[in-house]
Amino acid sequence: MPPHRNPLAAIATSRIRRWVLSAFPRGRSGIDYDHPPGDPGLFGPDSVTWRIHADFPGMLSGGLCALMLQTLHPRALAGVWDHSNFRDDLVGRLRRTTAFVAGTTYAGHEQASRLIARVAAIHARVQGTLPDGRAYAADAPDLLTWVHVTESYGFLQGYRRYCRRDLPAAAADRYYDEARRVAETLGARDVPASEAGVADYFARARDELACDARSREVLAVLERIRLPVPAAGLSRELFLGAGAALLPDWARDMLERSTGRRIRDAFAARTLAGLAPLFRTALDDGVAPRACARLGVDPAILQRLPDLDAVHASHRG
Repeated sequence: MPPHRNPLAAIATSRIRRWVLSAFPRGRSGIDYDHPPGDPGLFGPDSVTWRIHADFPGMLSGGLCALMLQTLHPRALAGVWDHSNFRDDLVGRLRRTTAFVAGTTYAGHEQASRLIARVAAIHARVQGTLPDGRAYAADAPDLLTWVHVTESYGFLQGYRRYCRRDLPAAAADRYYDEARRVAETLGARDVPASEAGVADYFARARDELACDARSREVLAVLERIRLPVPAAGLSRELFLGAGAALLPDWARDMLERSTGRRIRDAFAARTLAGLAPLFRTALDDGVAPRACARLGVDPAILQRLPDLDAVHASHRG
């Protein structure tokens, strides 16, 4: 029976909708997804990016996976440690990141460009020195690449785990190739454009990674986060566990995820996979459908992959 015809599913989707909109209220970012008509933005409806970024369960769990990975890079973590109030406003940080990703994905060209310019200006002010004397700057190309790769990795794995386990390798490669354009506009360099490239990148980066006292402190804050939603503790455990389940094996080892913790992560992942269709039903009027309306295309396209051969040919052209 379809969810909208099942009374129990209807109650569940209504509660899920209230949960999501409590955690991530709409209409506060100032981003207009309805104008200008016909403007495809940076990606457009033929992109794999539009499909992946439209899936809330994959995006939230993937974003949390990315945050865990980012705690392992001392220079990248230093900017958060020295220049943000993450201990008191981690929810706000998540909301701002969500707005940036949504805006650069689904808004028109001009608005997306303004968002990128605003973030670039913020990065330019974030610099300092690590306790060991090494300098860092948030706009350093290699740090921008690290943040981008961890995010795109998390989003892709979240989509694959909680939406499409049968995602073709060509679609994954196309996503990495598309998504890097935002990072490169911000100043990232040598951004991998395929799954194999991302695997090689992580292998090269591991020499610089560490799980130190700062990493553990940020992770502890993350594990105490209280979203302004009902059953906040259960919600946190569900999405944090589902995000941790997306981590590469080497990262789980570095983050010292115990056997018990990994078992709970796997349970959270199975639970979220079961709930994911209800999330999609509950959130069928989000920014991705609005972007589709701006271009006069059926939002149903978001449920199927584009013709990858045609997209590849258009990129070559």
